[in-house]
Amino acid sequence: MTGVGALPFLFTKELSQRSIGWANAAAAGLMLAASHSLIAEGASLDVMLMLGGVLLGLGAIVLADKLLSGTGDVRVADLQGASATKALLILGIMTAHSFAEGVGVGVSFAGSEGLGAYITTAIAFHNVPEGLAIAVVLVPKGSPVWKAALWAIFTSLPQPIMAAPAYLFVETFRPLLPVGLGLAAGAMIWMVFSELLPGALEKIESSSAATAATLAFAAMMAFQLLVLAG
Repeated sequence: MTGVGALPFLFTKELSQRSIGWANAAAAGLMLAASHSLIAEGASLDVMLMLGGVLLGLGAIVLADKLLSGTGDVRVADLQGASATKALLILGIMTAHSFAEGVGVGVSFAGSEGLGAYITTAIAFHNVPEGLAIAVVLVPKGSPVWKAALWAIFTSLPQPIMAAPAYLFVETFRPLLPVGLGLAAGAMIWMVFSELLPGALEKIESSSAATAATLAFAAMMAFQLLVLAG
């Protein structure tokens, strides 16, 4: 389902600079909405652990950014240089956040009957706009759509990998869930304001970037509410 998020780019050939700016702003809105949901879910479990996770996520992404900036030439998904570094950070964030979602799936199967299937279905549909957020960063910079889709799928691999041990050792993993949710949210928020929005503002007016980000945020929240309501 994460790979499905890249499919809309099969119907586009080349994106103008303005379109790339809007895409970056939209990705920022999608990430902010995802962060909001992660923080809300983490706070419902343990506020202090969630806040600790946010700070850990901030520290981890700042450290990763410094380490990557000193590694020289980086190549990811047919990208290199600064574009590859930014892509690698986003892919890393999305992968890290999938670990928390995988734990959530496993823990939910240890709960009431039917809860696991519901949570798994909700996360599957939630993965579609996450895949889109990855694609709007990779494809406009030159990555083929099929590679963007594969990278999107890669970021969700921790979900099934973590679900099984979380189910088997539910009492061990349950206390760590709010930390994982907060960590992913903190890293996402940093990425939005450090990379995505500045990248959008280089190509479009601030009012256009704000509009695109807000609309993407609203669409993502509406999507999540629709899944939860269903």
